[in-house]
Amino acid sequence: MSYEKLFKPGMIGNLELKNRIVMPAMGCSLAESTGEAGARMIKYYADRARGGAGLIITEITRVDDETGVGTPNQLSVTNTHMVAQLSRLAEAVHAYDTKIFVQLHHPGNQTPSRLIGGKQPVSASDVTCKVIGEQPRALTTEEVEAMVRKFVTGAVIAQKSGIDGVEIHAAHGYLVSQFLSPYTNKRTDKYGGSFEGRMRFITEIIMGIKAYCGPKFPISVRMNGSDYLPDGITEEDGIAQAKYLEALGISCINVSCGTYDSGATIIEPSYFAEGWKINLASNIRKAVKIPVIAVCNVKHPAFAEKMLEDGAVDFVGIARGHLADPDWGKKAKAGKDILIRKCLGCMECFRILNDGLPLGCTLNPVLGREFEYGDEKLVKNGVGRKVAVIGGGPAGMEAALTLAKRGFNTVLLEAQDKLGGTANLAAIPPNKGMITEFVETMKAQLEEAGVEVRLGVKADLAAIKATGAEAVFMAAGGRPVLPAIPGIEGAVTAEDILGRETPPADQNIVIIGGGVTGLETAEYLSEKNKVTVVEMLDKVGGNLYPSVVMHLAQEIMKNGGAILKGRKLTAVEDGAVTIADAKTGDETSLPADLVVLAMGVRPDRPDYEALREAYGDKLILVGDSCRPGQIYDALHSGHDKAFVY
Repeated sequence: MSYEKLFKPGMIGNLELKNRIVMPAMGCSLAESTGEAGARMIKYYADRARGGAGLIITEITRVDDETGVGTPNQLSVTNTHMVAQLSRLAEAVHAYDTKIFVQLHHPGNQTPSRLIGGKQPVSASDVTCKVIGEQPRALTTEEVEAMVRKFVTGAVIAQKSGIDGVEIHAAHGYLVSQFLSPYTNKRTDKYGGSFEGRMRFITEIIMGIKAYCGPKFPISVRMNGSDYLPDGITEEDGIAQAKYLEALGISCINVSCGTYDSGATIIEPSYFAEGWKINLASNIRKAVKIPVIAVCNVKHPAFAEKMLEDGAVDFVGIARGHLADPDWGKKAKAGKDILIRKCLGCMECFRILNDGLPLGCTLNPVLGREFEYGDEKLVKNGVGRKVAVIGGGPAGMEAALTLAKRGFNTVLLEAQDKLGGTANLAAIPPNKGMITEFVETMKAQLEEAGVEVRLGVKADLAAIKATGAEAVFMAAGGRPVLPAIPGIEGAVTAEDILGRETPPADQNIVIIGGGVTGLETAEYLSEKNKVTVVEMLDKVGGNLYPSVVMHLAQEIMKNGGAILKGRKLTAVEDGAVTIADAKTGDETSLPADLVVLAMGVRPDRPDYEALREAYGDKLILVGDSCRPGQIYDALHSGHDKAFVY
């Protein structure tokens, strides 16, 4: 498909962009501990430039070292020592005719004291962010004036580094947003009170940048079309602010929404529809004449094209799409949409960042590790040597793809009649359809890479020997854990239920296990059944991002279900289960027409001993066959072990 609008050049101020694809700012924690743009960050952004983005906006970039730290290993523009490496970042991006802005940022009350040396967070007023839970202090008038100078200094440093423009982060409930929003601005000095007072902080920043960087240096403002909070910025406020900012002479507006306190509206999990907030951008675009960029949970190039065709935006922000696939733009331009690994909305990237680690992605095992694992680092010594992969789930497909890139003649053996493994079952619960698209993309990538796929083949020693393979990657998946308790034969597994053409209805169902599989299966079944989830631990959801766990729990309970924590299964009976308090051992009985086990899996290793004897250390375990986990773990395992073989 041809995307004429998406790949038409466009202007932001006096700056021409080669297309309408913008990679907006996303925290990546890939900077050096000094705040400089080191080799890892430069490679990360250069790969997205090479992949087709017209404009890249850096991650939240620190303007204040005292109270403005937003993430560990955050990019900084607080002093001129940053110029050398920042200039190298600009050069790396410019090599692909891509432009780059630095996003100037201060978190305000949305940062914990542990990131700022134990100091108290600051804000427009002493309003506490409910997510961070730490009381901030209001900046004095003199401190606000000093903070203006820090933003301006950051812009000057960016300009001296050869950066094409700056973006003021005035959205998402961070410091500038805290001044703009009546939800957080309770000030009575010149920086509060009226609309003009709330706008004064950003006004002084913009005018300062213009004074020091010149009137033609592009300034973008990322702003909220709505806070989605009572007493916060409304859609009407957003339009008024956009018009005011346009009058100040900024170059473009980048529309987003939400704050930490409004939950999932900033970064949408999978249960938000593609394009759900397009009205915020389109209404602002109708009110201003300068270009409008907007993020809108875009997954597909066709949707981005339609946003442009409908006149909703001038430039389309593709955020997590560039994390899942750095070549999003290049593949779209070539009409190879099927080859784009499209963001699942699983929130794993933000869970990882919240743990203080560099960025990672379920679907892209190279993300955050481009410097070490980029394709140019592949040792292409396969020279046609034969390697067999057992299992066509995510781990097996990724291993086969990586081996093929290295030049191995790769054959993938799958016992079922289709690829995908348990990912096909994971796609069945509500809002999980993007997993089906992921499987289709992997199939297309395997075909393009020349991997031979044999379906319906039981991969025993004889079948493997028949391929002539010198090595075997075993990615046979896992088998459900079945506890040795009375009556367990009367239970079924979550995999059994998800694999049924017709799910059960009008039954009392008890699901044992409140991890990812248990909660998603419970949501799926709760639409037509009364479901109770029993979890032995004191929390459910495993490593799922909190907003995803909250949504699943709400959906289960909204449909009349229940979640019992701190309980373990002790017996399955006819029409009931016995559960015990994990601490006291006190037992209770629950009615159960159907008992579903979602207690995890253990490695499946078919014909393991014979294969080990035949292949020795050239039998390599990946995915659940090695260590059970989620799709993230499977892809990373398959990729990394094939990378180093």
